[in-house]
Amino acid sequence: MTFGTRILTAQTLAVAILVTAAACGGGSPTSPGGGGGSVVVASTGSVGTVAATITISTSSAVSPSQVTISAGQSVTFTNNDTRAHDMTSDPHPTHTACPSIGNVGLLQAGQSKTTFGFASAGTCGFHDHNNPDTSALTGRIVIQ
Repeated sequence: MTFGTRILTAQTLAVAILVTAAACGGGSPTSPGGGGGSVVVASTGSVGTVAATITISTSSAVSPSQVTISAGQSVTFTNNDTRAHDMTSDPHPTHTACPSIGNVGLLQAGQSKTTFGFASAGTCGFHDHNNPDTSALTGRIVIQ
């Protein structure tokens, strides 16, 4: 009976590991569908000098899809679409790679919000949380 209990315990542990791995996803921390969860670029915790603006157009696309800024600076997101967009850091759905983007979040039509400053060099992917597979609503912030 002890042997059977050990097998059951090992099977239960294996299932728990598989469920956890599936919940965390896979891939790189800067892809919308990627797993990960570690911070790629830390936040300064406050808005820095705005060095770039990313606009969501009426066709539900970001422009430009990539901007380059310096460490400590911020990016403004402007929603010119007729519907709301929830702009978040990769990876989806944990949004943990670049916490500075979390300062943007839900943008109503016509609204603008600014990220916190990005504390160091790196690349931060972003996407619309409600449309994570829509490539037109994804992009990158490159911090030098």
